[in-house]
Amino acid sequence: MKPPEPPSIEFLAGVLRQCLANNRAISVGRLGVFSPCGGTFSFVPDRKPSVFIAYAAEDSRVVDRLCARLEAEGFDAWLDRRKLLPGENWPRKILRAIQSADFFIACLTRRSLSKRGTFQAELRHALECAGRVPLGDLFFLPARLDECRVPGCIAEQFHYVDLFPDFEAGARRIVESIDREWLRRNASRAD
Repeated sequence: MKPPEPPSIEFLAGVLRQCLANNRAISVGRLGVFSPCGGTFSFVPDRKPSVFIAYAAEDSRVVDRLCARLEAEGFDAWLDRRKLLPGENWPRKILRAIQSADFFIACLTRRSLSKRGTFQAELRHALECAGRVPLGDLFFLPARLDECRVPGCIAEQFHYVDLFPDFEAGARRIVESIDREWLRRNASRAD
């Protein structure tokens, strides 16, 4: 038995035109929403949230698991070793990625918090960026990967989540926070 033919572009365009003519919006998953607008239409793209993940290299096993979980939820997870290309100016690329991210996850461990280097610079830059987002917007998400002490400058401002001893429970909380905030932001943009 031959599988059914997918609908043609012309057919889909006709369905879209008909819905808009009947003053009905139509949502196309992972593309966006077409809405009638005074004889024409508006289009709001369905962009998935970008999530920058900061971590120490020694914690990459758990971080890879977190990244895979976020990607499975449809988020655009940003990890340096996956996104940086050979020859790129990595310090500049990382700073830009943090600035353009919708969310920043700081993976905190005893090891990452005691090391000097890139992780510390990423934390400081993300905290600066968090100070520039609108009040009430969620941006900086601290996640403990082990029984470490959360630095005071973070603990005073942000609630953190533990990804131990139950990784899945902690990951669910992160996904829930991002989903809830993403819906809130999109609803406020539509108003």
